[in-house]
Amino acid sequence: MTSESNTAEISGFLSVVRSFRHRNFRLFFSGQCISLVGTWIQGVALGWTVYQLTNSPFLLGLVSFAGQLPVFLLTPIAGVFVDRANRHKLLLLTQSLAMIQATILTVLTYSNHLTIWWVVVLNAVGGTILATDMPTRQAFISDMVGHGPDLPNAVALNSFTINGTRMIGPAVGGLLLVAWSPAFCFLLNAVSYIAVIAALAAMRINPVIRPRDRDSKALHELADGVRYALHFLPIRTILTLVAIVSLTGASYMVLMPIFAAKVFHGGAHTLGYLMAVPGGGALLAGIYLASRKSVLGAGKRIAAGAVIFGVGLVVFGTSRWMPLSLVGLGLTGFGMIMQLALSNTVLQTLVENDKRGRVMSLFTVAFVGMAPFGSMLAGGVAERLGAPLTVTLGGFVCIASGITFGLRLPAFRNAARPIYIEKGILPAEIASGIRNVTQYSRPPED
Repeated sequence: MTSESNTAEISGFLSVVRSFRHRNFRLFFSGQCISLVGTWIQGVALGWTVYQLTNSPFLLGLVSFAGQLPVFLLTPIAGVFVDRANRHKLLLLTQSLAMIQATILTVLTYSNHLTIWWVVVLNAVGGTILATDMPTRQAFISDMVGHGPDLPNAVALNSFTINGTRMIGPAVGGLLLVAWSPAFCFLLNAVSYIAVIAALAAMRINPVIRPRDRDSKALHELADGVRYALHFLPIRTILTLVAIVSLTGASYMVLMPIFAAKVFHGGAHTLGYLMAVPGGGALLAGIYLASRKSVLGAGKRIAAGAVIFGVGLVVFGTSRWMPLSLVGLGLTGFGMIMQLALSNTVLQTLVENDKRGRVMSLFTVAFVGMAPFGSMLAGGVAERLGAPLTVTLGGFVCIASGITFGLRLPAFRNAARPIYIEKGILPAEIASGIRNVTQYSRPPED
């Protein structure tokens, strides 16, 4: 019996980490844990540095905009090449380039040549790298664990990695800013890339042949992928919700230096704590999702995640009492990962493998690509209305979006179930009952 087929035999804690049976995924997980701690340390240091240089909410938004706009512009076409390329080699390239970018930031800071415009340029370079790296990482998960029952667990553990390090990295970054300097934080991030590059180099990946029409143009393949996603209700609905939440809610992170300095009258260590607490909530969500053995019920949990995220934002935006604000931030982390990780899982299990890179690139655009507009919007609104009211308004939009998604769940399930039956994801006894009442349908292919 293969490792992909004996999930039912695993129980207890081992079921939470069942994807660790795959050597390549264990390497990927460990390398990511180290590298992402460095990424979060750099994030808190960079936000604090920009705010100290400019004292401007608008420029905080501009820096974030510069880093995220390339994701919006370039990720869709990058998804075409993710479907064509050797994803293993592509990840080695993107991670190496990211390490070079972090090294340049370190050198400029140590030499006292860092200006706000250097930050904008380097963030834009980082965003360009990320435009290829993110959909590649998402699609590469199936290359490591296959398309069987371990895939949802691997997606959940990947989210666990991101958010576990999010709980550690910002707190460490805040302390390092006080004890050392931003330059030291940037240096740690540059060095941390060695771990993930070494892990990727140690993997044994069998070449995956992805058949395609050699005469097909990249733009034609992109258009096919977009039509496939937009004409299939479950994928379209998920991407819409993720985009709205990213645009109106996720941009609260850009305003965190303002909350630390102006609302709670703290310093860099306060910023580190504020950015770390959502990671704690996200970590709990990741553990919960990793323990689940089926995608059944994912739709209502996606809707609930968006609502919980919005409630957390409203609490954080309206509170002036630190303990209550931290509770709100914990809810934002829990709700965001509940929504995003399950959205990722559902997409990964529904999508045709030859379109995986393109669909995951659209997911990246919806999540990260909408963020630059959210950052600029949040910065501009905060200049006029203040950061707390900006965050509160975004929270109400997220709550409304989650409720709207929930109201569409019956149609969502009717479209998704036949695909799950065909792939054997639904239990046999449930599938046999559904076959009697559901007409088979598939997303259109061009």
